Amino acid sequence: MRKPDFRGWATRFGLRCSDGRTIGKDAFKDQDGQSVTMVWQHRHDDPDYVIGHAILHNAPQGVIADCYLNNSEKGVTTKELVKNGDVVALSINANDLVHKGAEVVHGVIREVSVVLSGANPGALIMPTTIAHSADGEDVAVEAEIFTGYPLIEDDDEISHASEKPEEEKKEVANEENKKPETPESEETVKDVFDTLNEKQKKVVYALIGAAIADKEGDDEDDSEEEKEVKHNAFDDNAATRGNDVLTLSDQATILHMAKEPGMTFQTALATFAGDNGIELQHDAMSSGFIQDPSQNGNVSWLFPEYKDLGPAAPELLTNDQGWISVVLNKVHKSPISRIRTRYVDIRNIEGNNMDSLRARGYQKGKQKSQTGNFKLVRRTTDPQTIYVKSALHRDDIIDITDFDYVQYLYNIDKMQLNEELAMAIMLGDFRQDNDSDKIFPEHIRPIWTDDELYTMHYDFDVADARSRLQGTDTGSFFGDNYVYAEGLIEQCLYAREKFKGSGTPDFYMTPHMLNVMLLSRDRNGRRIFGSKAELASALNVGTIVTAEQFADRVRTDTSNGQHKLLGLIVNLADYSLGSTKGGEITHFTQFDIDFNQQKSLLETRCSGALTRVYSAIAIEEPVTTSSGNQEP
Repeated sequence: MRKPDFRGWATRFGLRCSDGRTIGKDAFKDQDGQSVTMVWQHRHDDPDYVIGHAILHNAPQGVIADCYLNNSEKGVTTKELVKNGDVVALSINANDLVHKGAEVVHGVIREVSVVLSGANPGALIMPTTIAHSADGEDVAVEAEIFTGYPLIEDDDEISHASEKPEEEKKEVANEENKKPETPESEETVKDVFDTLNEKQKKVVYALIGAAIADKEGDDEDDSEEEKEVKHNAFDDNAATRGNDVLTLSDQATILHMAKEPGMTFQTALATFAGDNGIELQHDAMSSGFIQDPSQNGNVSWLFPEYKDLGPAAPELLTNDQGWISVVLNKVHKSPISRIRTRYVDIRNIEGNNMDSLRARGYQKGKQKSQTGNFKLVRRTTDPQTIYVKSALHRDDIIDITDFDYVQYLYNIDKMQLNEELAMAIMLGDFRQDNDSDKIFPEHIRPIWTDDELYTMHYDFDVADARSRLQGTDTGSFFGDNYVYAEGLIEQCLYAREKFKGSGTPDFYMTPHMLNVMLLSRDRNGRRIFGSKAELASALNVGTIVTAEQFADRVRTDTSNGQHKLLGLIVNLADYSLGSTKGGEITHFTQFDIDFNQQKSLLETRCSGALTRVYSAIAIEEPVTTSSGNQEP
């Protein structure tokens, strides 16, 4: 039979974990002799991290795992790590855990993991799902249990009930408990004391304390003996006692001084400290604890440690992220990064007589004339690299143990890249042209600032809408919310007359603009739109998507007129986001041995542009008077 590559404690019984729970004896006895999968660091999402299997053995002290590593690359690497002592601990993933109070009484081990956190001596149970049964037992559906015990190098360290007969075990235990015989005349008090168990030692402590109390009540015997009561009354205190310990003789001397005429306990303590070079803590002669935070002994030191209310990793405070996933999911993904669109404009059918594109009638005997010329519209877009680069100090990665610091920073990088890409698609990059980090609109063409051939820009004149909707006598009935709601709906519907995009577009606006329209009321005070869906139907759009990043965005046109963005109407299926193979979002990591840093690069190389003419509508509010504004 193949010999295991190594053995270790999968878990230990009777072990009180940091969360107060205890793994009960024989909690996993039903799995004695079973084989379970062995993985690296509880990685269940990748078959490459399956490094072997483990045979479980139920023992009186816990569950022992005989570990057999496979010949995969990670299995061979793990074998070398264990052999060299770099990895020294096991952990288990178990589910169907049943609790009775604070004790785990039953469970099923699903896998055994080789883990890096062997230096942590504490026990830990990390449940992921907890249910409550009718009989009061708590059932944790799944948990990772780590005990922190090192791997077993010597088989003699394990005492299975099945490995040695009970009689032999007793003989071995008796042999181990035997001590070199010492003649009774040579035994010291300490030798006799060490033969007592913990309960008996506590009784001795109590008796000594009572005897000392009686002795202190006798004034004549206050300074007869010098003894020290510490953790063990029979320890040699000469080497272990520091200047911060007062012996019983010292205390008796202080009490004797305090009984002298004109002395108090406080003055006696201060006098004794000065005579013997003892430094008293601030306010040591008063009761209670020191409240001054600047002094040693602050009572706040006794307070329990702070605990996170949420998960171990700090919660992220971000901008609105909901619309970003909508944009990146709805744009058309193209395997081509160099995008070209070509259109022939045949809308001017009438034209003049020579350039007319109309079909013509023939008259007998007359020469047939040519139709007019077509107008070709062509645009090309090439890609640009967009990236997020970061570096993590390895010291920080090792020291931060509450959560996965590397994965946490990667998630932040991915969020930043997605937001920057979505902003470039919808609004553009607002950095200056001379900024080397700018995402240029020639590569990722923003819908808002795109050419009029692709994005139609319409100004919403609030004053004109107020005049037309309210008239002269209705100002007291209709507020600004009504004016914005009805006026904006009117503007959007007129703009849709020239819309050439595919399907039904969506409306992207700020949360404030959505609230303004939803809060509009009629003359009777009733809200006009009961829900966002009703408003979307009135606007003739598929859905309304809010983005707080759209707030207070202003565009300057070619005539230096400024326009505040109110919303974009577009079907993002008409926007093509192209990248060739290898240009998709890719994560690169590299370790810099010179600076002891783990470097991370999240990168994509892509292009983006609207591929249909008149496929987007920008609704804006003029900030300053400008020429060339379109009218619906």
